[in-house]
Amino acid sequence: MPKPGRPGARNPGKKKGPLKGTGGHSRKALEGRGPTPKAEDRAWHPAGKRKAAEERYAAAGGKGRPGVRAVGNPNRKSPKAADDTETVTGRNSVLEALRAKIPATAMYIAQRVEMDDRVKEMLSIATNRGIPVLEVTRPELDRMAGFDGVHQGVALKVPPYAYAHPQDLLEKIIDRGEVPLLVALDGVTDPRNLGAIIRSTGAFGGQGLIIPQRRSASVNSAAWKTSAGAAARIPVALAANLTATLKEFKKQGVFVLGLDGDGDVSLPALELADRPVVIVVGSEGKGLSRLVTETCDQVVSIPISAATESLNAGIAASVALYQVSTLRGTV
Repeated sequence: MPKPGRPGARNPGKKKGPLKGTGGHSRKALEGRGPTPKAEDRAWHPAGKRKAAEERYAAAGGKGRPGVRAVGNPNRKSPKAADDTETVTGRNSVLEALRAKIPATAMYIAQRVEMDDRVKEMLSIATNRGIPVLEVTRPELDRMAGFDGVHQGVALKVPPYAYAHPQDLLEKIIDRGEVPLLVALDGVTDPRNLGAIIRSTGAFGGQGLIIPQRRSASVNSAAWKTSAGAAARIPVALAANLTATLKEFKKQGVFVLGLDGDGDVSLPALELADRPVVIVVGSEGKGLSRLVTETCDQVVSIPISAATESLNAGIAASVALYQVSTLRGTV
C-alpha cells in the first residue's frame, strides 16, 4: 500500500509538464508570447505604417522620407540639415533671397502649390544654381515655419546671417558717393520689429542697420519673413558696443539722431538733407538707454495724438526715415 504523501509534495519520479487534469495548460498560458515587438514591426502602429511607406517608397526608386520628395532628379540626395541654418519662408522673402544669391542649401515647395510667377521664378533660379528642390507636404512646411509662421507654400534653407562690420558698412556707403542714412537699434529684441525696420530702411533710401551684439534681436527666420526679403538687400552690421560705435561715427561727421517721446525737437523741424545721419531707435518699453541718449547729437520726438501713448519701434523708425528721405528728395 503506497505511503500517503505530504500535502503539496511532488513525486520526483513523475515527468514534468502539463498533464491531463492538472494546471499545466494554465502554466503554459502564463509563459506569455515572448518579447514585445518593436513599434516599427507592428503593422498597425504609426511607426510600422511609416516603415512600410518608406519601404514602398524605396522600392519605387525614391530616397528619404515619403513625405519629402525630390523634384526633377530622383537620384539627387537630400542635403543634410545643419543645426545652425535658418529657414526663410514666404514667397517674397524666398524670391529675394534667391535673387540676392544667398548660398541656400535647399528649397522646399508644398505639394500642389499654386504656381504663380514668383514660384516659377524661384524654381528657375534654384534649378540654374543647382539648389535641390524638394516637394513636401503642407504639414511638413508648417513644422518648418514654426509657430504662427506663414510660408505660402515655399521655404528656403539658408546659412546663418553674415553680419557686416559697422565701419566697413559706413566706408562702403561713402565710397559709392552716397550720403549715409543708417538706422541703429538700441534694445529692440523683437525680431519682427527688426524685420519691419529692415524693410522700411530699404523702402526709404537707407543703406543699412546697426544692432548691438547683446540685448538685441538677430536676423533670424522671423526677421527674414517680416522684412519681405529686404534682409537680402539691406546689410545689417553687428556692433560690439553700440555707444562706442556711435561715438566713432560722430568723429567721421555722422549726425546721431535719437528718437524718443521726450525729445527736445519735433521731427518735422529737422533739416538734415545733406548730412550723413544715423537714426537711433530704442525699445518700446524703455526707449533709449542713458549712455546712448548722452551720445546722440539730438533727441527728437514724433508728434502723435494724445490718445496714443507711444509708437511701435518699427513704425517710429519708418516715420523718421520717411521724414529724412523726404527732405533729401529721394521719395
